Amino acid sequence: MAAYQQLLAKNLLHKRVAEAVAGLANCTLCPRRCRVNRLAGEKGKCHTGRWALVSGYGPHSGEETPLVGSGGSGTIFFAHCNLRCVFCQNHTISQSGEGTVVSPEQLAGMMLSLQSQGCHNINLVSPSHVVPQFLEALEMAVAGGLTLPLVYNTGGYDSVETLWLLEGVVDIYMPDMKYADEETGYRYSGVGDYPMVNRAAVAEMHRQVGEIVVDDGGMAVSGLLVRHLVLPAGMAGTPSIARFLAWEVSPGTYVNLMAQYHPAYRAWDYPELSRPPSGDEFREVVRKAQEEGLSRLDGLHTPLATRLLHR
Repeated sequence: MAAYQQLLAKNLLHKRVAEAVAGLANCTLCPRRCRVNRLAGEKGKCHTGRWALVSGYGPHSGEETPLVGSGGSGTIFFAHCNLRCVFCQNHTISQSGEGTVVSPEQLAGMMLSLQSQGCHNINLVSPSHVVPQFLEALEMAVAGGLTLPLVYNTGGYDSVETLWLLEGVVDIYMPDMKYADEETGYRYSGVGDYPMVNRAAVAEMHRQVGEIVVDDGGMAVSGLLVRHLVLPAGMAGTPSIARFLAWEVSPGTYVNLMAQYHPAYRAWDYPELSRPPSGDEFREVVRKAQEEGLSRLDGLHTPLATRLLHR
């Protein structure tokens, strides 16, 4: 049973929806705290007003192994973002806002369509700025028979207060942990408080759902999965992030060390980001993560990671 079904049975899901939507009137849903009236169509840093924009949806086989299985992860890609990452590989969606405005009914229909196509979960990509909108849709989808686990797939710049609204709603949290350094967060994503906000959010996510739990078929049903993109020249601060996860969250945290960084969008404007990580740099990241005690590392057997590790 997905977590939100229990809230529905207790008549609590609608209360969460109402509270989240009311928050749009003076929006502090993400750490940007723009305080614009999104109910009236005003837009803050996320460039999103009352309604969510969706750039696309469908089964996705390129996600983490415990999410994919035979039917794929049922991804819904929201347009816009509360971060301004200069190297974003999906910048036409996250920065340019490539997408279509959708009603809650339409968004609910997408969720139910993904379930009917045999997907193993509903994977909400970049949802931090549209929590009220997807909660409205979720309530409708559940009434229509939705039962799949809900994945909150985020850049990791999330408000703990908003995450409280999602307790008992989200089954699987999948945040990025991008940077360990404030200056780096400001330089590359426009938010100097990224490390502090990100660590508080990840700790709260773990408090809610714990370590990853899989069923007999190896599919994730609940828990925390952390993504960490390895940047060249150690810019992501991997040792500090690994230490935080192992010592302050859990050494059993599932961590995907992603090797696929390549210069995109505005990365060429930053000389230190104008190349992929080297084999030596990637091997050092893996070594440091293991030294800190992280025992569930993923991403090491992809073709690209394998080439880097043995280069």
